[in-house]
Amino acid sequence: MIRKSLLLAAATCFALGAAHAADTKGPTDKTGKKADPAATAAPDKGVLFAPEQADSEGSVTVGGKAIAYHAVAGTIVVHPKGWDDTAWREKSDSDLGDKKNAQAEASMFYTAYFAKGAPSADRPITFLYNGGPGSSTVWLHMGAFGPKRVVTADDSHTPAAPYALVNNANSLLDASDLVFIDAPGTGFSRIAGKDKEKAFFGIDADAYAFDQFIKAFLTKYGRWNSPKYLFGESYGTPRSAVLINELTTDDNIDFNGVVLLSQILDFSLFAGLQGANPGNVEGYVTQLPTMAATAWYHNKIPGGRPADLQAYLKDVEHFATTEYASALAQGSELDPAAKQQIAQKLASYTGLPVGYILKSDLRIDGPAFSKELQDDAGLTTGRLDTRFSGADMDPLSKDADYDPQSAALSSAYISAFNSYVRKDLHFGQDEVFKPSIDVFGPWDWSHATPGAPALKMVGTSVMPDLAQAMKYNPQLKVMSAGGYYDLATPYYQGWYEMHHLPIPAELQKNIEFHYYESGHMVYAHADSARKLHDDVASFIRRTDNISR
Repeated sequence: MIRKSLLLAAATCFALGAAHAADTKGPTDKTGKKADPAATAAPDKGVLFAPEQADSEGSVTVGGKAIAYHAVAGTIVVHPKGWDDTAWREKSDSDLGDKKNAQAEASMFYTAYFAKGAPSADRPITFLYNGGPGSSTVWLHMGAFGPKRVVTADDSHTPAAPYALVNNANSLLDASDLVFIDAPGTGFSRIAGKDKEKAFFGIDADAYAFDQFIKAFLTKYGRWNSPKYLFGESYGTPRSAVLINELTTDDNIDFNGVVLLSQILDFSLFAGLQGANPGNVEGYVTQLPTMAATAWYHNKIPGGRPADLQAYLKDVEHFATTEYASALAQGSELDPAAKQQIAQKLASYTGLPVGYILKSDLRIDGPAFSKELQDDAGLTTGRLDTRFSGADMDPLSKDADYDPQSAALSSAYISAFNSYVRKDLHFGQDEVFKPSIDVFGPWDWSHATPGAPALKMVGTSVMPDLAQAMKYNPQLKVMSAGGYYDLATPYYQGWYEMHHLPIPAELQKNIEFHYYESGHMVYAHADSARKLHDDVASFIRRTDNISR
């Protein structure tokens, strides 16, 4: 999402959670030197944070059946890589650490829903998170799978408050217990201590924090023997790739499945950044089907739109990976007559003028497409969900200046959650909820491909991480899902990535694909939300290894 998508950032002040009292002198080790305060923290507590918990009860009706649940809104304290509890166990109860010189730690907020009357020890449990990086998980929580859902308009701006919060008939509680997690620094999660951004803001640091959270949660609630799932959306999908590899190969914890919604595992394919790497043409190929779907939706196809969207997109996908990819690969060697022919074909799929396409050298950029498609009407087309449109901010700009879908839905989600979390979950009365934070300055995009730790690269692909986890655990199942109208993480990019994973051919059968007539937030479209629930619930039931 744009909060979750790699573009929008909103920074507010940090509010530290409850902290331990401190020994102002600080503890010392056996040599008399001042000890590292972080090393004296208890495993479930920190020098700066202590875990919190608020319990509540509720009920949700899914498929006509009422499901009573116990909800916990709380925090778990996690430490950055390198911390362990050995030093803490050697300290006395009076050694509490020095807050003024404390090392970095995070208090990660979560909301867990446990179905009552179910054998919880072996009931499936799913860990869910949005992306950004720098986004909270308010979107999946209040729009997709939580027991309450905020009602929003389908493809237009939702009117201002009061917003309707209703029973979510698409909640996943019928198939799994649920844990919605806010990334460090977002939502009600907080980070503090020395070098806190370096400790938690980065591909590897972020995944490690989630790794520590999940293990602590499994211990706290006795769920080590439950069927386990990861569900990540947007940047949550590369997080899942790195995380599942850590859990599988480093921690020896096999998960039953991973769900990747609005997938992006190879950052070089990111729509909108192709101009920064002119030699890489694959991103233009993978985003073309979404542009065609968008032109279809807005009735911009010359000569009228075909009746069958899915069949139409199959034709576009074939053209994109054959004639179009070949033309782009030829670069300046492309024959002018062939270039004209490709431009005309692109115009027939995208609804853009041939002259515009030739001027762009056949390379149609995502933000430029959003600005150009409905330019004659003074409208900007959505990026997260291209079904949405909004008035141009600047009619003369080259690229879209904002995202109409984000503008249309954000207030409803954020307002509804701020009310719900305090009134129903009884958490955060005196705290600020941060839907998103600006992490792009300090974020460390470098990442080492598994097996090559010395080759840490920026803007890399995490496809090898997922591949390694699948090879290490050949029973791991993966579901890739997306919306046809998502121009932030195009649906065909997910298909393309999964078909280029470095895995044995027989492991491809462990991957399934589901696509919907919606955008980045698939669940923002009512029929797609229902189908998404049904597909994910089926995926869990087919892979949880529970005898029925």
